Amino acid sequence: MELEEYRALTARREYIAAGSPAHIFMTATAREAQRITAEMNGAYRTAGQLRALFSRLTGEEVDESFSLFPPFYTDFGRNIHVGRGVFINSGCCFQDQGGIFLGDGCLIGHQVVIATLNHDLDPQRRGGMYPAPVRLGSNVWVGAHATILAGITVGEGAVIAAGAVVTKDVPANAVVGGVPARILKYTDGSRREQLL
Repeated sequence: MELEEYRALTARREYIAAGSPAHIFMTATAREAQRITAEMNGAYRTAGQLRALFSRLTGEEVDESFSLFPPFYTDFGRNIHVGRGVFINSGCCFQDQGGIFLGDGCLIGHQVVIATLNHDLDPQRRGGMYPAPVRLGSNVWVGAHATILAGITVGEGAVIAAGAVVTKDVPANAVVGGVPARILKYTDGSRREQLL
């Protein structure tokens, strides 16, 4: 399987059976991601070196405005897509097999987890997975220790509070927090607390 074929499969959210060509491709790609992240995390690197390593990890050239504080963890790497002016703080873990898309100006806090896979609930098929992309619009701020689950879209300008677990889509300019996350207010200061 080739990368573009794999990305198309995950964009369609097709089931990935354990042992299938897509699963084998994921495993092989994970080994390369482990090598690159070990290089990123194993010693001091300049900002330019980190950009070069992140570009190698994702297979896409990142803009000079991109910034990363290691350590950084991912178990695939080739389905992370970042815009201009993105900052990723230390300790983040991106499970990107299903696709992670960070819009321009996104700020990702310490130890944020973004997950794009769910295992099958049936114990006999538990090794299989359902991919679903996570998309963050421009200028989204994700606070420390937040978790964003598979299939979530976060609208531009939104804020995910520290420690939040995001299980549903977030509207533009909403401030969400809690477990599961709910809307607390909007960035214009209005308070319209509601469930997502």
